[in-house]
Amino acid sequence: MKKQYLEAGKIVTTHGIHGEVKIMPYTDTPELLCEFDRLFIGKNHNEVYITKSRVFKNMVIAKIQGVDTVEEAEKFRNKILYMHRDDLELDEDTYFIQDLIGMEVKDAENGVVYGKIKDVMQTGANDVYVVQGDREYLIPAIPDVVISTDIDNEIMLIKVLDGLFD
Repeated sequence: MKKQYLEAGKIVTTHGIHGEVKIMPYTDTPELLCEFDRLFIGKNHNEVYITKSRVFKNMVIAKIQGVDTVEEAEKFRNKILYMHRDDLELDEDTYFIQDLIGMEVKDAENGVVYGKIKDVMQTGANDVYVVQGDREYLIPAIPDVVISTDIDNEIMLIKVLDGLFD
């Protein structure tokens, strides 16, 4: 089941004297987090508005509307920020990692189930799916291997290339 709110980052500390916060982004790039003027905070997903933000040393410095002092900003320390799924458009064949976690991985040719995706390693060249079944499998997220990804039914079909599991 798709989550409505996606973890976007964590407020790690305050910044400056005007109530800004420093956010450790959970996104591919910190710049992506700067594109949002609406985020949600904490387990209750309370809506907050970001009036300005910028990247500083792979972190995001943000000003939350209505937070004007260090003391007010301090209340947000260690809080998780979320973005709403509908606020982010993905390219075709691009998925949220948390939608892939738990997905069943099957052989497209013979129906053998290898296990479920337990992690996604971002290597730079391509992602690698860590699949746990009777053993751990590393599956490269490339078109030659991943035949289809059905998020709604939580099934990924793969083609096992020669030497893939050796």
